[in-house]
Amino acid sequence: MSKISPSELEERLSSDDPPSVLDIRPSDAYERGSIDGSHNVPVYDDLRRGDEAALRDSLSEIPDDRPVVTVCKAGVVATKATDLLESEGYDALTLAGGIRGWTGYRNQSLGYRLSSFLRQLV
Repeated sequence: MSKISPSELEERLSSDDPPSVLDIRPSDAYERGSIDGSHNVPVYDDLRRGDEAALRDSLSEIPDDRPVVTVCKAGVVATKATDLLESEGYDALTLAGGIRGWTGYRNQSLGYRLSSFLRQLV
């Protein structure tokens, strides 16, 4: 399973060949804040319970002609979506830190800067 950092995602989103961003959080969370241009398939609760059926039923909504970056709250449940997409032949990545990481990166929050520093030490 592969991950992509918020800074890498931002760079790729501004490229000539941007990935598709799949936000799996519940609709209300997505509406409160999301990555510009992302697509919401609200299967977070299903995947958290181990039920992949809802995501499998939504595969036709997910482009398969470019990489897909999955997003959830903190990046944990999105790994399940990434694993399923990879098993279906998609080029899929998980956004490290989820929407929290993205927001922290975009705001350059102290928490994000500290966690980035600590990751570099490991």
